[in-house]
Amino acid sequence: MNAALTLQPSTALYEMIARVIATASRTGADIAQRVAGALSPDLGDPTLLSGIDCPPCPDHYIRHLLYACPRGAFSLMALVWMPGQASPMHAHRAWCALGVHSGSLTESYYQPRPDGTAGWVSDHGREPGAISFGAPNPSAIHRLANLSDKPAVSIHAYGLPPNRLCSDLNHLYVA
Repeated sequence: MNAALTLQPSTALYEMIARVIATASRTGADIAQRVAGALSPDLGDPTLLSGIDCPPCPDHYIRHLLYACPRGAFSLMALVWMPGQASPMHAHRAWCALGVHSGSLTESYYQPRPDGTAGWVSDHGREPGAISFGAPNPSAIHRLANLSDKPAVSIHAYGLPPNRLCSDLNHLYVA
């Protein structure tokens, strides 16, 4: 396996990676939904990230690479969220699937306005085992936040190689 793993992965993580590889290799408009389903079986398994170094960052949520598809088709990441940390409002330019592994997150949805800003629509609590997904769509604006008083970890698969996540994944919005 040509993965960028920081330490020895658990059996659960190997199984998750294998399912995501198999699922992401089949193209189609529903790829994000299928990959989210592939993440689901191991979410909440206390051994999933055993042996993987995923420290938090005190200033902002942080991504840790779990696997990079050698063909550049996708990246699998663990995101660590301390209380009060949130992503910016954004829409994806590539498909994305996520699952909450531990803690709780709130996913907020927004609607684009004609002036290029975005207005709040709804919030959805995401507990361990919850999945969410989206196709590349500039109108599918959302934000993830840890509004709890405990750390949270989510697992994300993005339809891009890791070296393109910062430049090509998100279209940012303001309220």
